[in-house]
Formats: sequence, C-alpha cells, structure tokens
Amino acid sequence: MNIQFLGGTGTVTGSKTLIETGGIRILVDCGLFQGLKTLRELNWEPLPILPSSIDFVLLTHGHLDHCGWLPRLVAQGFSGKIFCTSPTKEIARLVLMDSAKIQEEEAEMANRGGYSKHVVPEPLYTVKQAEQTMPFFRTIKLNEPVLLDAEITAKFSNAGHIIGACSIALEAEGKTLVFSGDIGRENDVLMYAPAKPQKADFVFLESTYGNRLHPADDALLELETYINNTIAKGGTVIIPGFAVERAQTIVYLLWQLKKQGRIPDVPYILDSPMGISVFDIFADNPKWHKWRREDCEAIARTFQMVSDYQETIDIIFDDAPKVIIAASGMLTGGRVLAYLEHYIGKPETTVILSGYQAEGTRGRKLLEGANEIKIRGKYYPVRCNILEIRSLSAHADQKGLLDWLSDMQRKPQKVFLVHGENEAADELRLKITERYGFDCHVPMLGSRLEL
Repeated sequence: MNIQFLGGTGTVTGSKTLIETGGIRILVDCGLFQGLKTLRELNWEPLPILPSSIDFVLLTHGHLDHCGWLPRLVAQGFSGKIFCTSPTKEIARLVLMDSAKIQEEEAEMANRGGYSKHVVPEPLYTVKQAEQTMPFFRTIKLNEPVLLDAEITAKFSNAGHIIGACSIALEAEGKTLVFSGDIGRENDVLMYAPAKPQKADFVFLESTYGNRLHPADDALLELETYINNTIAKGGTVIIPGFAVERAQTIVYLLWQLKKQGRIPDVPYILDSPMGISVFDIFADNPKWHKWRREDCEAIARTFQMVSDYQETIDIIFDDAPKVIIAASGMLTGGRVLAYLEHYIGKPETTVILSGYQAEGTRGRKLLEGANEIKIRGKYYPVRCNILEIRSLSAHADQKGLLDWLSDMQRKPQKVFLVHGENEAADELRLKITERYGFDCHVPMLGSRLEL
C-alpha cells in the first residue's frame, strides 16, 4: 500500500491524500490551495498521476480547502465516484458553484482592469465545469461500511466540524487507516461532539490548531462589546464569515444578543447567497445539528438576508450604522471585499475576524497589522479597527486534538500530522509523543511512502 501527500501538508489548505492499494487508487479529499501565492499557483499544476486513473474520491466535508479542486479533477479526466454524506454533497454543490462564479467574475474584472500579468486572465474552472462535477457524487449513510472493492471498505463517522463533516476509516490489506478530516469542538454551538476512533494502524490527523488552545472567552460578551462600541461611534461592523457553519454560528449568537436586548436596534445583514442557502440544508438535516426548526425561522425574521448584488451595492453606500456578515471568512474573495473597499479606510469601522486565517490571506495580513491590503489590483489603507474572536473557531484546539486520540484501544503504527502549518504540526507531534508514546510524522508536500 502506497500513500502520497498531494496537499494539506505544511499548510491548512489543498487537502489531498492519495492511497494506492490492490490496483485501486483512492483520493481522500480534493481541496483548493489558498493563501500564499506559491500555494495558489499549485492549483494550476497537474497531479503527478492521471486523474483518469483515480477510482474513488472520499470527501470528509464540503469546505473549499477539501473539495474545491474537484472540478479540475473532473475536467482532467476523473470519471470515478465521489463518496460523501448527503449534507456534504449539498454543501459541496453550493461551495463549488460559488467558487466557480467568483473565479469567473475575478477573471473578468482582471481582464477589464488590466491588473493581471496574463494576457487573457482565465478562471481556474467555470460554473459549467462545477456543474459537470456533481453527477459523480454518491451519498453514503453514517457509520455504515461502503464497499469500494472486494477487500476495501470505507466508513464515515461524525467529525463535528460542519454539517455533514466526517472522519473516514479505510480498511484495506488488513490495515485500518483513519483520516480525521477537520475535527470539531466538544461543545460547539451548532454541531454535536466528534466521534473518537478506537482502532487504527495509521492515523492522518489534522493539526490546524496543533500549537494553540482556544481561550475560554465569552463570545457573546465580546460580540456585544465590539458592536456597541462601534455603533456608538456611528460606525459599521463587518464580520467576514465562512458561509458554511461560521456564518450560521455568528447569526445565532447575534440573534441571542438581540433577543436579550444587549445590542442596538440597527440593521443586521447576512450578505451571502451561499450562507443563506445553507440554512435550508440545516432545515433539511435536523439530525446533524442542535438547532430547532423554529430557531431557524426566527433567525430568518431577524436578519436582512441579501442575495441580489444590487442590494449589496445599496447597503455599501448607505453609511448608517449596521452589522454585516459576508463571505469569505479569510477575505480571499466574495462580497466581503466589496464592503472592505468602501469601509476599511474609515476609523469608525470595525472588522471582526472569527476563524482561522491561513498564511498569505488578507485576513492573516490584517491580524498581523498590515497598513494596507490589495483588493482587485488596488491598495487600500487600513484605518479601521481589526479585532478577533478566537473562541468561535470550528476546529478543535491542541487539547481537543489530543483528546480525539484518547479512546484508541491499541497504539497505531504511525500518526501522520496533516492540514496544519509546520510549526503547529510539529508542536502537536511533540505533545502526542509525550502523552501517548505514538510514533508521529509530519510529511512533506508531495512525499510518498509505503505502508
């Protein structure tokens, strides 16, 4: 059995792990690289193997860094099956269509604005190519083995990260390989706690927050304080939100504050067509989350839900105080950029970051104190307040990742730490070795080994 790490190593994006066993090729996740330009350029590179030779894709969940390269895979010849849960399929559909639309729009704007180094800027993939990906999806049931080949099975178990997110146990050649996907938190506002593996010969564990502990801060109090201070100055609050899970969490918390009379009566706006559509997926899959249907309906009445871009323009040029949630969470694209172009230079504006900001993203640059950021070929001075709420992460922290391994009935042969920047992965490696005595390895991008 051979393993090759094609993405999600040394970075939290581009997750792709190739397994070759018994003449079958299986790709666990097929994500988009984000952040640093050197990483983004990898999205344009072909895989070291022909996509047509891959038999199956096993998808842990529908975030862009785990599914966003699928249209390229299909366009280059993949014709196998993509297995995932039903909510993941619906999330992936929204994410891929949104990604393709943004890429088409950005290529068109770069072409009109002349700020691309390419003679004719092209999208990584088109909306049509995203649509052509969906017929390859097959949905599976939670905790029921899926027969991939005569002696190869896969079983999906709840990972607690976003709706539909799973860890995957792959049985092949008498070995059990467990792929964590992204692990959620024990006491998440929306999701149930992740299931812990009990046996594995090899574990592939994410390490996004491998060197950090989430603070025990009161997210409600932080939101209340930041919003009240900003509105009192006549400013606007902008919350970049990942359209899947984070936007819903923030909307839920703001709804709680509004019900309790703790924040002012100004417009509360969710400007994310994809984020709005995710509410329907929550409503259709009540067993996957803690929300009640009546909560979803009450929230929808509290917020101004914006889909039409002309309405976005109208909101942008209305300088009255307001609170806006708009994608994307790391400021890599989406409608939040249109708001930043207008508001980031205003001292009375507050931008609240509430999730992981990968290297090279605008969100990371703002957290690190950038004086200006580049949007669509133009530099904008940063004069607004940049704040962070760290307690809202949808990822387990170092303690959560260590606890996820606590039910193992026997020592695995090796634990591979993936989906993390090098410093985070290496610190988690030391902690796992210290607590459990497991053999841990941080693989290099592109490395290949035999199990």
